[in-house]
Amino acid sequence: MKRWFRTILLATLMLLANSGAIAHEMSMAEMQLREISQGEFLWQWTAVSDKRSSSGELIPAWPDDCHAEANVLRCGEDGLKGVLSIKGVGKGYSAALVKVFWLDGQSHVYTLTAGQPTVRLYGSADDRRGLGEIASAYTGLGIEHILTGIDHQFFVIGLLFLVGFKRQLVWTITAFTLAHSVTLACSALGWLVLRSAPVEATIALSIVLVAGEALHQEQTLTRRWPALVAFLFGLVHGLGFAGALKEIGLPQHHLLAALLTFNAGVEIGQLLIVAGAWMLWRVASRWTQVALARAGLLYSIGSIAAYWSWTRVVAIFA
Repeated sequence: MKRWFRTILLATLMLLANSGAIAHEMSMAEMQLREISQGEFLWQWTAVSDKRSSSGELIPAWPDDCHAEANVLRCGEDGLKGVLSIKGVGKGYSAALVKVFWLDGQSHVYTLTAGQPTVRLYGSADDRRGLGEIASAYTGLGIEHILTGIDHQFFVIGLLFLVGFKRQLVWTITAFTLAHSVTLACSALGWLVLRSAPVEATIALSIVLVAGEALHQEQTLTRRWPALVAFLFGLVHGLGFAGALKEIGLPQHHLLAALLTFNAGVEIGQLLIVAGAWMLWRVASRWTQVALARAGLLYSIGSIAAYWSWTRVVAIFA
């Protein structure tokens, strides 16, 4: 038993050391193209989610009629028209955002991922990307976000410890899904706007609460009505998802499709976590020693979340 707790303590310390970088982050790079005259653009890379330079990791392949000289892109009379691709997406960076600022003041954001490494441009601010192209890109980004957002994963795992693999778990996960879908949509559409620091702090506190409740067997409100608690905190987690979606950007055309498919991607990622946890539980439940690690794992999750809470509360007043 002592060996279990030493292992868990070491894992906790390692996660704490890196938690500032891994909690709720997606590694993205941003390219900006600004039209300075007809068919001529200034372009540059800007790191979005970390401090690394993307210039050596991501290589743009411009449309056939465009030619880059240093940071100037010349595309002739037809303008920025054709297929733009970026080599290296999916390796050092999860996604690359291409922000185009046109002479008439309009702008568009295009998202490229490993599954969708190209985008077709039409020489103007008119965004004619197909529904399938947008749905594929935003579904992948939703899955990526939940699978790299350790704070959301911890909350789902905490619910699993609290409820167990029972019928009640279906209602609990459904309540969480409904809640974060509502606030994700409201925030992404601009109907609900909150600062990110209080949202992130509340997400961390929700993990502390769920981990603490899962550690004892008393019939508290959380244990009697886990679906209600999941719904209330799901409202806050939805705002966290919306923060990531705001960084990615939404297309003006097919806006609803992008929003729905991003949320669908989040749900797919969430179901993958539940399925993975269920398979692990089926295998591990054969050994009685594993049950002894339950408290240690919950203490680890709670401790990391408490650390996040302190740092995020400080960020509110920073």
